[in-house]
Amino acid sequence: MSYVIEGKTGSWEIVVGLEVHAQVVSKSKLFSGASTTFGAEPNSQVSLIDAAFPGMLPVINKECVVQAVRTGLGLNARINLESRFDRKNYFYADLPQGYQISQFAHPIVGEGTIEIELSSGETRKIGITRLHMEQDAGKLIHDQDPTKSMVDLNRAGVALMEIVSEPDIREPEEAGAYLRKLRQILRYLGTCDGNMEEGSMRADVNVSVRKAGEPFRTRCEIKNVNSIRFVMQAIEVEAARQVEIWENGGEVDQETRLFDAARGETRTMRSKEDAHDYRYFPDPDLLPLVIEQGWVDALKAALPELPDAKRTRFQSDYGIPFYDAGVLVAEQSVADFYETIAKGRDGKLAVSWVTGDLFAALNRTGKTIETSPVSAEALGKMLDLIADGTINGKIAKEVFEDMVETGEGPDAIVEKKGLRQVTDTGVIDAAIDAVMAKNADKVTEYRSGKDKLFGFFVGQVMKETKGKANPALVNDALKAKLDG
Repeated sequence: MSYVIEGKTGSWEIVVGLEVHAQVVSKSKLFSGASTTFGAEPNSQVSLIDAAFPGMLPVINKECVVQAVRTGLGLNARINLESRFDRKNYFYADLPQGYQISQFAHPIVGEGTIEIELSSGETRKIGITRLHMEQDAGKLIHDQDPTKSMVDLNRAGVALMEIVSEPDIREPEEAGAYLRKLRQILRYLGTCDGNMEEGSMRADVNVSVRKAGEPFRTRCEIKNVNSIRFVMQAIEVEAARQVEIWENGGEVDQETRLFDAARGETRTMRSKEDAHDYRYFPDPDLLPLVIEQGWVDALKAALPELPDAKRTRFQSDYGIPFYDAGVLVAEQSVADFYETIAKGRDGKLAVSWVTGDLFAALNRTGKTIETSPVSAEALGKMLDLIADGTINGKIAKEVFEDMVETGEGPDAIVEKKGLRQVTDTGVIDAAIDAVMAKNADKVTEYRSGKDKLFGFFVGQVMKETKGKANPALVNDALKAKLDG
């Protein structure tokens, strides 16, 4: 059953569309050579073009075009060989030109799709309406002076891709899944770092509600939400607000709102403009952007393996379940780490160590996969020691913890601590004899039919050998002696 809000008059369906602003990975801005490095001193990365000095003409940054096309290809979208830049007119203190150079009627990327996975295991396709390029505005700072606001134009002119979804999203979980999947694709492509805390990816959330089968009702836009969790919360509270208005006989006003996470509410920012309010017209300083199909085809051929394809391949090549493969490909760095270990080894054993012991160690030490105290190569060598019988699974746990603590390789730790697995059948037989002698009563019970005691004897033999005995050899020898 789909997600609904139960009101006084019955069930209401949520309708959501997302407009994601993704900052393009590029060393310079969309129409100037100014740097895009995050965290610089205010107004230290502003060219004359960004500051809108008279007579300054924009020049398109080819790298930004490349990144937009690559993103479109990664979204299974249509690439428009001819697109156009328009002026979107509005006046605000952080927009020196008095207009934003954007794309409206003729974007560089057209319709596409993203497939999302929900916690229920269900998959859904969310439509992409378009991707267009535009400049970012600057930033107003209100806490530097008691009576004045300051403006920092470092972001002014930074290249953005605005990725607009169809109104296909019907619940907060779907919105979260969509944003996670989109961010994953952008990171794999290397076209946006997806860092929502630094503002390089943020979402405008369009929300409306309706009764089943109705046409769309009035929507409200929640502006600049900078975390996936907040997007999901904002949808819930805004939908509930709208349901209450409709059920009390009111009308929802089309407006732009802000989400207050601390209070768990949305509040009015301004009335929502329509496209005609911005007086779009073609930018006279920029010719139409024309690209060739052969160039697009070359970019497509050079794309990296994307998450869905990688997950399918991991399942096929390494025999691991759908869920585990999804966990591994969530971040490209984790997928690469795993594949280094799994190549030529037991893929299922590799995934259990990566998603189990390694993830636990990273969480405990506050490290990331990139700063892991245990390298993929070292963990792979440890699995080799398990495979060739040098150590068993229990000893491997001890070795791994030492690797995390010291950074040493598994071979050195095994030699230094004398952890080699006991495969000498004489030693194992002696340990079994000692255990049986100490537990003669339980031997009698076992031989009288209490088969479950076998596990007890295995545990005692492993204890006698300090966990170093080869479990398979112990099982075989113990069965022969107990049944003899």
